[in-house]
Amino acid sequence: MTSVSPHKKAKALKPGSPRPAKELCSECGLCDTYYVHYVKDACAFLNQQIDNLEEQAHTRSRNLDNNNELYFGVHQDMMAARKVEPIPGAQWTGIVSSIAIEMLNRGMVEGVVCVQNTKEDRFQPMPIIARTTEEILAAKVNKPTLSPNLSVLEQVEKSGMKRLLVIGVGCQIQALRAVEKQLGLEKLYVLGTPCVDNVNRAGLQKFLETTSSSPDTVVHYEFMQDFRVHFKHEDGSTETVPFFGLKTNQLKDVFASSCMSCFDYVNSLADLVVGYMGAPFGWQWIVVRNETGNSMLELVKDQLETQPVMSKGDRTSAVQQSIPAYDKGVTLPMWAAKLMGVVIEKIGPKGLEYARFSIDSHFTRNYLYVKRNHPEKLVAHVPEFAKRIVGQYKLPE
Repeated sequence: MTSVSPHKKAKALKPGSPRPAKELCSECGLCDTYYVHYVKDACAFLNQQIDNLEEQAHTRSRNLDNNNELYFGVHQDMMAARKVEPIPGAQWTGIVSSIAIEMLNRGMVEGVVCVQNTKEDRFQPMPIIARTTEEILAAKVNKPTLSPNLSVLEQVEKSGMKRLLVIGVGCQIQALRAVEKQLGLEKLYVLGTPCVDNVNRAGLQKFLETTSSSPDTVVHYEFMQDFRVHFKHEDGSTETVPFFGLKTNQLKDVFASSCMSCFDYVNSLADLVVGYMGAPFGWQWIVVRNETGNSMLELVKDQLETQPVMSKGDRTSAVQQSIPAYDKGVTLPMWAAKLMGVVIEKIGPKGLEYARFSIDSHFTRNYLYVKRNHPEKLVAHVPEFAKRIVGQYKLPE
């Protein structure tokens, strides 16, 4: 991409002022910059446009008749991977951080948009433009809260930076792609992570206090392929809680409305996606969407152990049963939850089938949320691929 003529600007919205997407705002940070001028078209919750932006980013939109593309978006390759020598303290083995470091050190980019935390709170996101290895490593653990990553876009333009890597989640990347041509960059690289069920800081605290036995010592957590939430604590210990033991009746309303209305779990518009959902336990799932993504992955291939993706089991009955259970806020006794978790771990979906299970479960829930709370948006907001996925199941009214 080459530089463009000066773009139209507007005054950034003041902190705490109402956002155009109202309660559906995901706090992506675009409205915190003069790019707010483009928010009506760029915001994922005001103007869902994944199909068009897929063509812009990947030269084509997904093939809805191909089951893998229906679920996982445009891609050239998928694999499971882990670093041979993990980065100490990384959330998993540090693949995302390693790619960012290589791109910076080799001069492919002049900066990396990533998220550190504030000195006061390890879970409070602080987006930065990293220019050193140390700054990238300081952002190596996920922040499970809404994060204004795009709030640094003004700094990018003012710095004169021409080659940039942005690490982000689906709603952020959709807005970024929508304003990409206004950034004046020679090259934009996008490294995405799958994302689902974020919360604001108060919601995170409620989740931790409701779910973990030691909420104040949690360093990071993840909903994993073994149907358990894994909490890592300050002393290095790991605590697991079965999905089915979550206090759904208390947590049903804790997730952000934007996340309850999102249908881009797999980060469709990134060049390269690194997450866990389609890989065996202990591995990361890598999705190469285009040639740019392939060039990014090649930088660290010699640091990785890889294996082909696999798929095992049948998710459909589990998904169908989960729909009314979530809808009614069913919470099982812990003994029953643990027993169910053991059974499902042994006979339940694995690999890509687990990923489909997770997508189906969230898409059916989110479709019902939009239908009930924002019925006027249902037709335009839900992408065709999501409608096809949801259409496989019987939903309550």
